[in-house]
Amino acid sequence: MKRLAKVVIAGEGGQGVQSIADILAEAGNEEGLEALYIPNFGIEQRGGVSVAFVQIADNLIGSPKFEKGDVVVALSDRAVNRVKCHVGANTIFVYDNSLIEIAELPEKTDDYIEEEGECRPVEKEDQPVSLPDKIGKVIAVPATDIAKKELHPRVFNVIILGAVVEAARIVGEDSIKIAIENNLGKKFDKNPELRELNFRALQKGIDIVKEALVRS
Repeated sequence: MKRLAKVVIAGEGGQGVQSIADILAEAGNEEGLEALYIPNFGIEQRGGVSVAFVQIADNLIGSPKFEKGDVVVALSDRAVNRVKCHVGANTIFVYDNSLIEIAELPEKTDDYIEEEGECRPVEKEDQPVSLPDKIGKVIAVPATDIAKKELHPRVFNVIILGAVVEAARIVGEDSIKIAIENNLGKKFDKNPELRELNFRALQKGIDIVKEALVRS
């Protein structure tokens, strides 16, 4: 059976969206899989959100673009609207409920428009953040709160990375750790405690999603 995972990650600049995607793709390469990572910086520079698209497969990836993600991640209110068009009936939607309060409302037809496969949010004052009514699973990961209270604020995005790894089930923990080492190894050499801190953060994210999937 062929393996394929399509992941969309969105958040504000500085939340480490692109780092998560880069490490995930590198872990795919580490396992000998095809991995394609497409960053989207243009919208962020215009005051929007930073978006990353990742595909990992055990065969050639046909197209850099895709409509629906297997895993879609939002790390801010604005990011929710930005990725709505990539959410489908089989999507696992992950969000940081430390930062986002999602209303239990059906999808509105006027809170975003779709242009060339991208969501363009329609900004409205006092509009609650809501999700499409056709969605697979929704998993809340309080990454910001956990990072601040139990670990360190800087490893917030590594908790999210762990959540993505468990939700996508396309690469193993060992490969992710190697990719983290490749990205942060110099910092780990200077301060070995950072390695343990990052790996604990990774495990936190994995465990939260694992528990959520067992309950669902």
